[in-house]
Amino acid sequence: MQIIQHETFGELIRHCREEKNLPLRKVAAVLDVDTSTLSKMEKNLRHPNREHIEKLAELFGLNTEELRLAFLSDRVAYQLAQEPISEQVLRVAEEKIKYIRSKNIVQGVLEF
Repeated sequence: MQIIQHETFGELIRHCREEKNLPLRKVAAVLDVDTSTLSKMEKNLRHPNREHIEKLAELFGLNTEELRLAFLSDRVAYQLAQEPISEQVLRVAEEKIKYIRSKNIVQGVLEF
């Protein structure tokens, strides 16, 4: 399954769960969370951790990196959605990421 770029992370998880006819409780059990937490993830009110993303990718047969991309891009999009200069912010942020990475590599440390 290819991840749809315009779908939020929560919508994607709900779509995958419903496509496999899995109730909230079964997916929540795999994640070791309660059903209300998973429901909030599907509504984009709670954020999964890295382990949750890995388990969801495995459960739904998705690429872990693509699922992380869907989650992280949501975080950025929600943060910038109401900002009138969001496209400019993204361009500047991309350049800053390159700068930070090059600076950290030169120093021999890549910190996140």
